[in-house]
Amino acid sequence: MKKILMALAVAVTLFFSVTALANTDASVEQGATEGQIWAQVKEGAQGVTTSTGEAHNQLINTYDLRVFELRSDILAPALMAALFGMIIVFILFIKINGISKLHGGFSGKMVYRWSKFDVSIHWLGAIPCMLLILTGLVLIAGRFFFQPYIGEGVWATLVNASKLIHDYMAIPFMLGWLLMTVLWAKNQMPKMYDLKWMMVVGGYINFGPFKGKHPDAGFANAGEKMWFWAFALFGLVISASGMLLLFPNVFEPSRTVSLIALVLHSVSAIIITAFSIVHIFMATVMSEGGMECMVSGYCDENWATQHHNLWFDEIKENGTLKYKE
Repeated sequence: MKKILMALAVAVTLFFSVTALANTDASVEQGATEGQIWAQVKEGAQGVTTSTGEAHNQLINTYDLRVFELRSDILAPALMAALFGMIIVFILFIKINGISKLHGGFSGKMVYRWSKFDVSIHWLGAIPCMLLILTGLVLIAGRFFFQPYIGEGVWATLVNASKLIHDYMAIPFMLGWLLMTVLWAKNQMPKMYDLKWMMVVGGYINFGPFKGKHPDAGFANAGEKMWFWAFALFGLVISASGMLLLFPNVFEPSRTVSLIALVLHSVSAIIITAFSIVHIFMATVMSEGGMECMVSGYCDENWATQHHNLWFDEIKENGTLKYKE
């Protein structure tokens, strides 16, 4: 009886050993096959399907993954740096250098500079621009920099709100961009004296050989012209790419075109963000009396003579100088 039981035990052991070995071999063979298939997929191997859409015979568009890596490794950190990095740089610069004060103080005489319509279209473009920057930051970089530190419910609400605001602010931004580009371009043409303005950094440096320098400037100085043309060019790119992404059913872009549009949209957003931070700091903090221009449309006479002397001389000579009553 013992011999029979021992024989059965040996048989059962041998059965399970052979079965396990067979399963192991099958798993190894299956793993090798899956590895070969995945390698072929990454190389762009094509198959057969009943689909009639673009790239219907390609299982996976591997360049999608490269765009995602570009977003996580370059675009998201660059946008964070363009916003928060520039803010930090300007805070340190102001702490070390100080602001550009009016040497003669405020005169109390307010000179007409911008019409109410100009002020309106400035804010038509500026307010949506800032909302697009903040919501775009969430959409591009939020997954990598914000999501790990907040709850899933808060993150879902934040992303949903950002997407809605981003979509709805796109049209007013494009309208403001178009009006500003068309109507303001005539005062933004480069002049030879702009080079001298750049060489002394506009007179905003309060130490060393730059201190006390006040270079010539027309209606717009060289820095404002740089900002204007950057805004005009990259605003065009961001508007065109944004339309493709916002209305895919209307324009029906290909998968490749959509991905290119996404990259161009992000790069343009990074550049506009960096310039916007500079523009905001220069208007609100660095230039004493500068913000008043885009609030009332008027500027102090001493501000005009210190920062835009050629323009002020011109309007005095041609009789278009107007003071606020």
